[in-house]
Amino acid sequence: MSKGYTAPRKKKKIIVFSVVLAVAALLLIPGLYNGLCIQKYQIEDERINNTVRIAHISDLHSCKYGRQQENLIKAIDSQTPDVILMTGDMFDDGSNDENTEFFLQGIYEKYPCYYVTGNHEFYSEKEQFYEKMSMLEQYGVTILSGETNFITLNGETINICGVDDPYSYRIDNTIDFNAQLHSTSEQSDNGNFTILLSHRPELFEIYTEYDFDLVLCGHAHGGQWRIPWILNGLYAPNQGFFPEYAGGLYEKNDTTMIVSRGLSNCVPFFPRIYNRPELCIIDIK
Repeated sequence: MSKGYTAPRKKKKIIVFSVVLAVAALLLIPGLYNGLCIQKYQIEDERINNTVRIAHISDLHSCKYGRQQENLIKAIDSQTPDVILMTGDMFDDGSNDENTEFFLQGIYEKYPCYYVTGNHEFYSEKEQFYEKMSMLEQYGVTILSGETNFITLNGETINICGVDDPYSYRIDNTIDFNAQLHSTSEQSDNGNFTILLSHRPELFEIYTEYDFDLVLCGHAHGGQWRIPWILNGLYAPNQGFFPEYAGGLYEKNDTTMIVSRGLSNCVPFFPRIYNRPELCIIDIK
């Protein structure tokens, strides 16, 4: 008797397991799509009369976007930004810089470009680090290392501040992250709309202690794995599991922070899931 009833139960379990597996696959496969997306934000400020459009990019890690980076470059060109702001890790210490150089060649002389370092630049050997910085300068990119530039875009003068990644001590132990923050804040005390470029979003609480209007960051890679409308990110470096600042817009007091989900798409053993690499377009108006 017992054997007669066991077989149907086993068959039923196999059917249920197969259905669950099929549903999981149907949900997972679309999540593995890694096509570049454009994420748009709007920031309103009474000091700005003419819209200033920013292309914010981060964490390329020298990954590839078509022949000589044409897909990424075309995406930027299609948005006609006034300026490109890069928040680090456009290079990678574990791969060559060919794709990053193709990208820099593609935007050279089209847009004013500003850059701050990420942790992976400082993971490089000292000679390699300075080669990367020299490449940026070769293609007209302004590197901000505890400095503020006052630039006019579409008739609006704004402050662009930038600080090095805290891992800078690996190359230069005289760089002080907190001192850089303080210095850029002092330099930008002129009433203009002020943007801070910094690689690390997990330091948001520190940024809000200063008078920055907008902070742009990367580093978190969007939490790598996401569940739409449920989980914004599973894991981010220096934040751990279920990161608070995986990607998107965050506000506290009078400071807004936008965290790019980054462009890295070339780590096959740890794929992005429901977390497409993104180009951030920010309109300040």
